[in-house]
Amino acid sequence: MLIHPEIDPIAVQIGPLAVRWYGLMYLAAFAMFLLLGRYRARQQILKGWKPADLDDLLLYGILGVVLGGRIGYCLFYKPGYYLANPLEIFAVWQGGMSFHGGLLGVLFAMWLYGRRTERPFWRVMDFIAPLVPPGLGAGRMGNFINAELPGRAADPSLPWAMVFPHVDQIPRHPSQLYQFFAEGVVLFVLVWLFSRKSRPDGRVAGMFALGYGALRFTTEFFREPDSFLGFLSLGLTMGQWLCVPLMAIGVWLLVRRVK
Repeated sequence: MLIHPEIDPIAVQIGPLAVRWYGLMYLAAFAMFLLLGRYRARQQILKGWKPADLDDLLLYGILGVVLGGRIGYCLFYKPGYYLANPLEIFAVWQGGMSFHGGLLGVLFAMWLYGRRTERPFWRVMDFIAPLVPPGLGAGRMGNFINAELPGRAADPSLPWAMVFPHVDQIPRHPSQLYQFFAEGVVLFVLVWLFSRKSRPDGRVAGMFALGYGALRFTTEFFREPDSFLGFLSLGLTMGQWLCVPLMAIGVWLLVRRVK
């Protein structure tokens, strides 16, 4: 059995200034977005993209991720608490971000970007879809470093079963690493390879939505549900239920007829 190394969440501290690992994971995500995006833009110059576009795309994306992720967490996971304590919404240093809320924020941000640059919405989404998974993987690695979102109880004979001392002494699935591999590696390879061929607008975004939804839905079976929510109807978690409409949208984008 493995034991979580209980890494200090603060990577570097100089006096009152503290740099946390989770913040560094966000920086890594944005850096990978820029690097991959510039490469992708050079490959799609004939479609009107150029490397300089990535600066504005990243700015819009950051605003969408941060604002949407925080608001989504408050609405999807603890609406009653934040309704009673509205000022706590701004206490982002206490944690609490939702992928699905961040996705909605990015959708709105990319719609605004498309309006400003006169680009079709789905063409913008197709461009950024392959650039997102590495950032998701970085976020999951941040979860693992912080020992948050632990997995469900595992068979002690499982070679990689892990004890999270701050939770209990029960061997658990290291679900953060499962989701790092699924969302950060498998999804990236799937969407990146799918995007290499010219496809109708919306198809690449559809593959991302279906791929993420299916992978997240599956890996959630190994992740302990949030203590304040537990299991919902049909024994599924909130994360799984939020993936259902995402997968449906992905299928629709992949099979719909495009004029």
